[in-house]
Amino acid sequence: MTSERLLRCTAPGRAGIIGNPTDMYGGAVMACSVPMRAWVELRSDRGLTLISGAECAAIRSLEDLRPRQDRFDLARAVFRYFRLPEMAAQIRFGTDIPMQSGLAGSTALLVAMTAAVLAWLGRLPHRYGIAETARFIELNYLEVVCGYQDAYMTTFGGLNYLDFRGKQFYRPLETELFGTVEVLSEVVPALPFVLAYTGIRHHSGQVHKPLRERWLDGEPEVVRAYERITELAAIGKRALLKADWPDLAAAMNENHAIQRSLGGSGEHNELLIQAALKAGAPAAKLAGAGGGGTIIALWPDPDRAPLEAALRAAGASELYEIKPVAGVTVESG
Repeated sequence: MTSERLLRCTAPGRAGIIGNPTDMYGGAVMACSVPMRAWVELRSDRGLTLISGAECAAIRSLEDLRPRQDRFDLARAVFRYFRLPEMAAQIRFGTDIPMQSGLAGSTALLVAMTAAVLAWLGRLPHRYGIAETARFIELNYLEVVCGYQDAYMTTFGGLNYLDFRGKQFYRPLETELFGTVEVLSEVVPALPFVLAYTGIRHHSGQVHKPLRERWLDGEPEVVRAYERITELAAIGKRALLKADWPDLAAAMNENHAIQRSLGGSGEHNELLIQAALKAGAPAAKLAGAGGGGTIIALWPDPDRAPLEAALRAAGASELYEIKPVAGVTVESG
């Protein structure tokens, strides 16, 4: 009798500190994970079944993998990419990351699902391979206009400076260049940031797509803007490593001013950002795409109470921690 096989995979969310959204334009970003995770559990079964909460979906043929605008579409996209491999498993999945909150919750679940299926099939590659495969699925099977930051951060975890030079134009997965991951968590003892969620769910692809199209058209304002934000990412890295909060604040604020001028922010984002600055935060900006989601505020003072009170008074529905935690993990039972 064959023993039951168990496998669990998790991946964290992330917050962009500076440089976003140049990960879509051959630029660089500095980002950190958040201690909330998406999870996927696989258990031996007679067929292939997807389970999320109290709902389930049986997968018997390629026809069952057609998008249906429900909670199983992400998993269906993964299985479409793998061309419905021979698997007899019950797949449960869920997340502690608020979905569409600007913390890469969807990508974290996609990375966890991709890594789980690869591990089940005995084909688990290195982390760069996982990140690139997940991003390829997100762009080409879920049709989300996206960069590389989310896939890399949810795969690698931690506090990183990510360089995506040469990756401004999407390539086939087989010829895609790997990004550069510079780990900073070992030299930065504490992170002086607070995250505030607007409570407004958004679809990051809808925010990024118009700007991506303007950049592809060669609009000078957008091209110059993202060249400058890439420079600001490098300036921000130096400032964080030196604990030079005025320089980091100036770079973060300029990063946001540029993105806001291009139409990449949003009313609720601006309310929280202005509240943070009024409370004394040296800087505040988008932590992901605008149009809702989450903002990140620089706050070097150990007493965060004044900032947190101001953010809640301005309408923040949740405040989150930013912390280097492990990236995608796979555990077999």
